Parts: sequence; C-alpha cells; structure tokens
Amino acid sequence: MTGGVVVTGYGVFTAFGWGEKALRDGVFTGTQVFAPSRRFDPAPFRTPMTAAAAGDPELVEVLVGCADDAVDMAGLAAVQAAVLLGSAGDWKAVTRFSRGQPYRPGESIPGVLAGVLGDRLGLRGPRLAFTNACVASATALIHGWRLIAAGRQDVALCAGAYLVEEENMAKFDSGRALARDGVIRPFSSGRSGLLLGDGVAAIVLESEEHASRRGAQVLARMTGFGVASDAYHIAKPHPEGRGITSAVRQALRRAGVSDVDYVNAHGTGTPLNDGAETNGLRAALGGDTPVSSTKSTTGHMLEAAGAVEFVVSLLALQDGVLPPTAGYLTPDPACDLDYVTEGPRRTAPRRVLSLNAAFGGMNTAILLEKP
Repeated sequence: MTGGVVVTGYGVFTAFGWGEKALRDGVFTGTQVFAPSRRFDPAPFRTPMTAAAAGDPELVEVLVGCADDAVDMAGLAAVQAAVLLGSAGDWKAVTRFSRGQPYRPGESIPGVLAGVLGDRLGLRGPRLAFTNACVASATALIHGWRLIAAGRQDVALCAGAYLVEEENMAKFDSGRALARDGVIRPFSSGRSGLLLGDGVAAIVLESEEHASRRGAQVLARMTGFGVASDAYHIAKPHPEGRGITSAVRQALRRAGVSDVDYVNAHGTGTPLNDGAETNGLRAALGGDTPVSSTKSTTGHMLEAAGAVEFVVSLLALQDGVLPPTAGYLTPDPACDLDYVTEGPRRTAPRRVLSLNAAFGGMNTAILLEKP
C-alpha cells in the first residue's frame, strides 16, 4: 500500500439525531440535551439525567443505518472490506432476556453484531468486535488503520455503538461516577461526574491508492495513532496522565509531526480524569493547544465514544470550527489549558487529535489531517 490511510465516508447518530447536521447544530453550538430518562425509571439513581434520543431505538437498526450512511457517502458497492466494531453489545436485549422476554443472541453479543453488520451491507471481509470499554471503537479504527497499512485490506468499516440503558446506568451510579447536578462540566471547578449518552457511528477507512483508483472523495487522512496503558489502577488514571502523554507522542511520531491545532479530549467531567488528562496533554503538547470535551454535550457514549468523537474531530477539521466545552463554570487550578469555553471558535486547523481513555489505564490517540 502506498500513500496512507484516508477517510471516505461516515454515518453518525447521537442524542441530537441523525447525521452531521445534527452534530453541527448540537455539539458545535455547545447545546446540552440532558433530560430525565424516559426509557427506564431513573428514580433509584443519583441523577435521572441522560443524553438520549427520542423514543427507544434498537441498537442493531441504528448501527446498520449509520453504516449504510457511511458506505453511501464513500460511494462503495459490495466490496471486500473488514468490519470492525467497538461495542459491549445490546444490554437492553440482555435485560429483556433476564425478564423472560423474547431474546435472540444476535441482539446482544458484540461479535454477532459485527457479523450482522457485514451481512446486512454485503461487506465480504473479516469481522471483529472490540469490547475494551471506552476505547473500544477507537481501537477498531486503529486496527482498521493497521490492516490497511499492512496491505491486508483496502477498505475497513469501523464502527462503535452504545445506546443508554438501565444496566450501565446502575453500574456508573453504584460507582458514584454520575454527575450529582445532572450536568457534565469537563475541566471546570464544581465538576462532579459524567452522564451517559446515545452514540453510534460508522467510518469508512481506505488505502489512499484504492480511494484514488475509484475516484472517491477524501475527507481526511488518518496519519497517526497511539495506544498506551498507564498500568496504574483498575479505575483511576495516573495522576500525571502518563498514558495520555505516551499515546499522544506515539501518534505524533507516527505522523512525523510535532504539534496539532486542536484536541478533542476524553474529558469525562470527573474530578480525577480531567486533571490527569490536563497533565498528560501539557507534557505532550505544551499549554497552548486548544482542547475541548464534546462529552459535555453528547454525554459519555462508552464503547462508541471513540467513533463518534472521531466524526466530531473530522467535522472540526472540515468546517474550521472548534466545538466548545459546555457546562463550564469557573477555572480549576488543576485544569489550566485552553478549553474553548467561550463557545464555538472559528479557526483553520490542519491536524486534530481525538483522545479516549478507559478503565484499566487504557489510552488512545488518533491523528487526523486535512487531505
């Protein structure tokens, strides 16, 4: 393979609705859509608030819809393509089973979901599911890059999927990770935790040679990535953000660059994450790079966060607009970077980083550049 790995299509769904226009109207304006859950009774939890789309969508249908959009945008017909999915499966289906209701394995098992996705779209290639928590779909994208760069695949459909449900709400509530005041406030004083949000996205990666051969429009180049573990604690990040520092430095080194113009941070709004991430970013990039957390608007989309935030980062690169960090109150001495708190910022980024982290000390960084 020559020329690198490029992005030629995507599809996305969040609490704001379908597609990039919904993201532009919501995430990029700093709109927060948190509301009391209507999918289940939130009374037992420390907060009733989630960022969930209207109704009670089915995970597999939303996932296939996003993948259809991505393939259509890329202009692909049935091809030999890897299908790489980051998801813990459909917990709602498991809950139905636990209550004695009809249940099909394909509704919940991540590996089966990847197979269903490939079958529905007629994509003839290897299928693989990643379940490594909040870096799952970022890992899917990185594995797609590796397959293409190694010449093993010309095309990879990389996706992530999570819809808010009661099971994970209970888990995060029992860990006292949910925001007490019902608002995510990344990097701000007074932040008290995260909120869950709907997120599904699918991205088409291709070798540049393959995209050029078929005349596809290149939306961005994926020029670098980093993967690191800080091996510090089962849930807490290393206080100095060593895993983030390592992942960012790997991504820059792989791309052959020394800086970036914007960072879409993991930014969960928890007291420990945000300070550690700040320290890790300062060590890797210095203190001048604009950083924001779009979880402040979408909520935390768990396994889907990497894929959805990849699309957000791509739109920032395309539109020349940095999405703001919403919910910000006043500065915290432990968080002293430029968090784009004034609202959307017009600029002209050449390259952007998307960061994700997960329990167990896992960290990923993905670098996108203008075509």
